[in-house]
This record gives sequence, structure tokens and C-alpha cells, in this order.
Amino acid sequence: MKHDSSEAAGIIALARQLMRDARAWISAEIGFYQALIGDRMRDAKMAIAFAVLALVLANAALIALLIGGILILLPYVGAFWATLIVIGLTLAIAAILGLSALDHVKRALRSPTGGDR
Repeated sequence: MKHDSSEAAGIIALARQLMRDARAWISAEIGFYQALIGDRMRDAKMAIAFAVLALVLANAALIALLIGGILILLPYVGAFWATLIVIGLTLAIAAILGLSALDHVKRALRSPTGGDR
């Protein structure tokens, strides 16, 4: 009988050690994923900052292009008509792009059965 009780005590000690090890492992995994998320968040913040800067520069280039278009047309049709032509073309392109974007949003939101398009 003495042998059985010491064996049971050994099993209990092993089970307790297993629980401590499991808690330590879970704690280490949580710490790892917290560090990983922090690292990925820094990368995401940098990506957003670079994307915003790229959009600002692209916007500046587009403004320069529009002003250049007005300056090119200026000697031929005058300031008013040059401005009107450039604005009209720009709005037409914006409308085409907007309608295309709307079509893609409708496609993205369509029902999974493939009914409406």
C-alpha cells in the first residue's frame, strides 16, 4: 500500500508540474503574439504614412498637370475657355472613374448566390 500512495503522490506532482508548464507556455505564447502584433502595427503605421505621402505627391502632380493643360490651351482659346475645357475633361474622367468604382462596389456587395450584378 505504501508503494501505491507514493506513486499517486508522484503522479499528482507530475500533474502539478504539467499545469505550471502549461501556464508558462501559454504566458510565453501570449507575450510572443503581443510582441508580434506590436511589430506588425509599427509596419502598418509606416505603410499608412508612406501611402498618405504618396497620395499627397500624386495630388500635387495632378494639380500641376491641370495647370499645365490650362497654360497650354491659354494662347489658343483664352483663359476662360482653357479653364472650362480642363475642368470639363477632368470632371468627365472623374465621373467615369466614379461609375467604375460604383460598379465594383456593387459587385463586391452582390449576394453569394450570384443573382444580381
